[in-house]
Amino acid sequence: MTVSLREVNQKILGYVSLTFLGYFTIGLSLATLPIFIHQTLGFNTIVAGLVISIQYIATFLLRGYAGKIVDTKGPKVSVLLSMLFFGMSGILLLLVFLFKSQPFISLGLLLITRLLTGIAEGMVGASPINWALMELGDEFAAKAISFNGIASYGALAIGAPLGVLMVDHISYEALGVLTIVVGLFGYVYCRSKTPYRVVRKRTETVSFKRILLLVAPFGICLALGGLGFGSISTFMTLYYEHFDWQNGASCLTVFGVFFILTRLVFNKVIDQYGGLKVALLSLFVESLGLLLIATVINPIWTLLGAALTGLGFSLVFPALGVEAIKRVDQSQQGSALAAYGLFIDISLGITGPLIGLVANNIGMDAIYPFSSIMVAIGFAVVGNLIYTKRKALA
Repeated sequence: MTVSLREVNQKILGYVSLTFLGYFTIGLSLATLPIFIHQTLGFNTIVAGLVISIQYIATFLLRGYAGKIVDTKGPKVSVLLSMLFFGMSGILLLLVFLFKSQPFISLGLLLITRLLTGIAEGMVGASPINWALMELGDEFAAKAISFNGIASYGALAIGAPLGVLMVDHISYEALGVLTIVVGLFGYVYCRSKTPYRVVRKRTETVSFKRILLLVAPFGICLALGGLGFGSISTFMTLYYEHFDWQNGASCLTVFGVFFILTRLVFNKVIDQYGGLKVALLSLFVESLGLLLIATVINPIWTLLGAALTGLGFSLVFPALGVEAIKRVDQSQQGSALAAYGLFIDISLGITGPLIGLVANNIGMDAIYPFSSIMVAIGFAVVGNLIYTKRKALA
């Protein structure tokens, strides 16, 4: 059956809207928690980074399990579970803020909250992408991955400043309540959708470890690129506070806007030029954006640097993801995308304590020079992959 481009877009959007709901709940507290931990509870930047990163550790641990669920039971099961965990994280988040006068109790509850959020993120992860591909076919992989990224980072870009506004004009507790509501809505919405499962052919069983090794070269490059995003999402509000600037969450919004615009405007370049070439240019631009933040200490130039970073990082995930899923059979794509996604979890999980360590021992103004160097290493690794591929074909 022939499906028009408009119908394809509508179907993909119907699935990735679930990603949007999940990441919107994450975004709500993304810009407020580092300040809450550091200023309200009184803990240092290393502790703030570790607590934020707990989420990504949990996501890392759940990716493989979620991929297995997608490949065996279908993506609907995985997404339903994720929405339940998002709702539960909202309940715990509400308790975190209610106990803010008792720092260690509040911090302990927050650790559990971050674990639940990480589990939820791991379960939703690439599940909507797989759901779309099961209905539409592999030829729409780049579009599905791109749209899913727009949904996730767009949700963060909307959720982060909204969370700050809610804290400033309503209360911290309102964030917990809204997180609960969005999680429950996502669960009901997901239940209304048609379940799909892969029609499994008799193929050789491949272990998750083997799949992980197959996608690792692309995942390592993704992880290095993810450090740039992680340094902005986790520490930009504290960076603004350090220099007594206002509206630190605006950087997350600018990052998200340029991230989304890049995917919308350049959504066909991966199919035209190949994933590795697009990833090479993208990492170069991302590193340039971080270097701009690092060298010109000014809020306007920092916004411009965030814009360049968003523009650069935007296509890294889909560009390398398309290359990664080419390495496996269709029946293992859920696991492949889960394995590939592990590397962004590792990246974001390491970013919090690593950048916190840099800030605590060298200074807050050392964060972005360090991040720029790490992304530049990713650029070099992709360049080596292109060289190796050309040498093999020669």
